[in-house]
Amino acid sequence: MLVGLDRLPRLPSVTSRLNRTRFGVLAHPASVDRGIEHIGDVLARIGAKPALFFGPEHGYGGEAQDMVDVPHARDKRTGAPIISLYGDNFEDLSPRPEHLASIDVLLIDLADIGTRYYTFVWTALLATRAAAKAGVPVILLDRPNPITGSRRAVEGRTQAPGFLSFVGLEPIPVRHSLTIGETVALFARREGIPLGDALSIVTVEGWDREKYADTWDRPFVMPSPNMPTCCTAIVYPGGCLLEGTNLSEGRGTTRPFEIVGAPWLDGHQLAQGLRATGLQGFVARPLTFRPTFQKHAGQICGGVQIHVADRMTFRPVATYTALVALARRQNPQSFAFRTERYEYIDTIPAFDLLTGSDQARRAIEAGEDARSIAEFVSTPDPAWPDVMAEASAALQEAAI
Repeated sequence: MLVGLDRLPRLPSVTSRLNRTRFGVLAHPASVDRGIEHIGDVLARIGAKPALFFGPEHGYGGEAQDMVDVPHARDKRTGAPIISLYGDNFEDLSPRPEHLASIDVLLIDLADIGTRYYTFVWTALLATRAAAKAGVPVILLDRPNPITGSRRAVEGRTQAPGFLSFVGLEPIPVRHSLTIGETVALFARREGIPLGDALSIVTVEGWDREKYADTWDRPFVMPSPNMPTCCTAIVYPGGCLLEGTNLSEGRGTTRPFEIVGAPWLDGHQLAQGLRATGLQGFVARPLTFRPTFQKHAGQICGGVQIHVADRMTFRPVATYTALVALARRQNPQSFAFRTERYEYIDTIPAFDLLTGSDQARRAIEAGEDARSIAEFVSTPDPAWPDVMAEASAALQEAAI
């Protein structure tokens, strides 16, 4: 299998263009080829020197935790500036005109996790929009979806009007089965951005859309500090929902998003409740843990670890939605939905932004059946396969 970066040195039309123009690079630590060589080193090897770099959430070097502002910096190896696309305001998420004025081409290589909330795909789309407005062509190096591109894997209701945000900039299922290239091409074409001109994509070759990242012929490289393994990525479409609550999502442990809990939670009771839902494909193992940072840092928490036993039947969005409902039912006095600012929005609860409406939160607060709520949140739009076909067609229009 060859990802976009693997193919880049073999495309003289692209490499010669980079060698003779001023170009910028939007990338992060997982922007590596099959030999685990970072894009910065690949470009140096082919004699292409970026004029500047852009870094998404967590930074170009990937050091920052979630929702932590990242300052501008300078690349120690090349001396080129690193422009942060994750600052105090929503406007900071896009390249500014003065940055784009200093380049003739923008090269994008970001590893996505196949989940609506994961912000890198939206950074890529915002950068593409800004570049198109400034007349700067974009070359996007595509990568496969690590939790498969299978239509059977699609899960999660599309956002209702009024619930779009940086954790879902456009209407899309939670687990969408698209690549970052397909997603950007889809919305770029809908917005009239010329494909193959303003946006070109170096596509993936040899990818089996049914395969997970841990079956590829390359190691999994963590794209953000709390995404260490393919197993993390598999549970993430559900596990990220915990960010909208006061439950620990396992940050500060060695198994983020798989480990869930709170000081007031009974893990055995929670595991029993999850078994009773009849949801398949996983085992909820009761445990206690002490997070080293973020929620409940230094406190012993009761909870569960979600062990995926069957990837074909496991539905992460349904499973974790039911988990949230059961946790609140167990201790409604201690459980709380997050009300603080979340990804630049302070007027809509984070859980609503993540689930795509306020219906699930209200149903949980009303004490409705956990399995029924889970089915509501996890059932995708039946028209999504048609949108996937549209995205595939858009990718081919932009393909190099």
